[in-house]
Amino acid sequence: MKLRILFCCTPICALALVASQCKSRSEIPHLKKQGTATQLIVDGKPYLARSGELSNNGATNVAYMKPLWSKIVESKLNTVLAGVSWAQMEPEEGKFDFSVVDGIVRDARSHGLHLVLLWFATWKNGTSSYPPDWVKKDYERYPRAQLADGKSIEVLSAFGDASRDADARAFAALMRHIKEIDGQQHTVIMIQVENEVGMESDSRDRSPVANQAFAGPVPKELMDYMEQHKDTLNPEFRQVWEAAGGKTSGTWEEVFGKGKATDEIFTSWTYARYVGKVAAAGKAEYPLPMYMNAYTYGFPKANEPAPSSGSPMPEVFDVWRAGAPGIDIFSPDNSRTYIVMSGKYTQSGNPLFIPEESPGAEGAARALYAFGHHDAIGYSRMSGGVDRLTTPDNDLAGAYDLIAQLTPLIVEHQGNGTMSAVMLGPDDPPQKVQVGNYTLEAKFFGSRRVGPGGQQSETPPRAGAIFIATGPDEYFVAGNGVAVTFTPNTPGPPLAGLATVEEGTFVDGRWVPGRRLAGDDTIEGDCVQLRWPLGTKVPLWAQRWSGEGIQRVTLYRYK
Repeated sequence: MKLRILFCCTPICALALVASQCKSRSEIPHLKKQGTATQLIVDGKPYLARSGELSNNGATNVAYMKPLWSKIVESKLNTVLAGVSWAQMEPEEGKFDFSVVDGIVRDARSHGLHLVLLWFATWKNGTSSYPPDWVKKDYERYPRAQLADGKSIEVLSAFGDASRDADARAFAALMRHIKEIDGQQHTVIMIQVENEVGMESDSRDRSPVANQAFAGPVPKELMDYMEQHKDTLNPEFRQVWEAAGGKTSGTWEEVFGKGKATDEIFTSWTYARYVGKVAAAGKAEYPLPMYMNAYTYGFPKANEPAPSSGSPMPEVFDVWRAGAPGIDIFSPDNSRTYIVMSGKYTQSGNPLFIPEESPGAEGAARALYAFGHHDAIGYSRMSGGVDRLTTPDNDLAGAYDLIAQLTPLIVEHQGNGTMSAVMLGPDDPPQKVQVGNYTLEAKFFGSRRVGPGGQQSETPPRAGAIFIATGPDEYFVAGNGVAVTFTPNTPGPPLAGLATVEEGTFVDGRWVPGRRLAGDDTIEGDCVQLRWPLGTKVPLWAQRWSGEGIQRVTLYRYK
């Protein structure tokens, strides 16, 4: 009888498994919270986007991309950011041509790659070069922004309702089509709406309709949001509001005071309302996660010109959230102050997705830091476009390979305090991070040294490493150019020793150990060392360090 029950249950269990798999396949890519982190879920599993962005127009020709897909795969990418041109997709009003989009999706899928589509439409880098000709030529119906002297510039005004509605219709058509061709396969996992919006020639639009809006009251939707979220508003934004008296109604200058910060807030609101309606039209058809990339400059000082105005930077996150609730993520573009800026873009629960960043050794360190320290859902190199690479980017490919191997561990430990990362330059002091039961001190491998003959050695690139606590006394560490020591931070014996240190790899999620390390390779048990990857140009003194890629470390305590 028991045996019969077992055999009867087996098909039922199989059917349940199939049903679970079908459900995962039917769920469209979406965002989900895990602890303090937000994860991108694709086909039922957390997904880390190891990305590269094509040049602006790389995806406008299927034949151009044909020979490049395999090279992209060799670079250890699993995701490609590809632009979609509104002008190419809707050459005549109301007549859509999806042939290029279809080809790009098909070929990416055939190479096992996912896509993030970039909607190049009303604005791209603050200008309007991607709208169709029928929009550009009809400046009465689709008005331009104006400067203070009344001169129009080649930027569609955010006050152009016809422009907004035409953009929204086209974006809705794109999302409807993506659902039709990809609603089950999920090659396309995320959408960027517009690109780096913002006024570059002035702090705000000076057209008559814009001036009238600026002289009018701050919209009730924004004031209500500010009141409801008063305790959690961005500090810089709240400071501007409170410095003007904290009023709950009035004109823009009455509520926020006179100055460039007010122009910034006003312009952010106008862009947010425009983009918000475009995003809402697309999400009504197919609600993939949507993000915007932004300039990273902050509120301009009174005596400084603003490089742009209206972009979704951290200081105006609240304005954008009130005006464009359909935007799920605000993302920073390439920043020299990467550590500071990546931290700002995780404020108030904003998930971190890095769409345009550095390649090479710098990019490798930044990618490890993003995933390990900020629970990022993705990192993408730009630097001219991955379709234009003439030589392999071995450094970033090496980091992406480590991230690919570690992905099951990374997604398991996101948001629960058992993972962190560091970035270090040759002149940086050691960094301490608390991970699990130990405080880890990470040091750069060394400093500039004098080589043979007295000449100064080449300055090493920036180092980066990720640390994951997989047990009370067990860690996986990965990266390059970093030496790590461990100190207990829980009650018990105060000293920590290295029990087992082994390098190895993950194959299909299973740890495969390589060499067992001790002696010189751990400075006689003093620290764990992560060497520079092969192909990186570093001084000879740095090349002698041992320990490669990923290491598993177990610890013991004593006194």
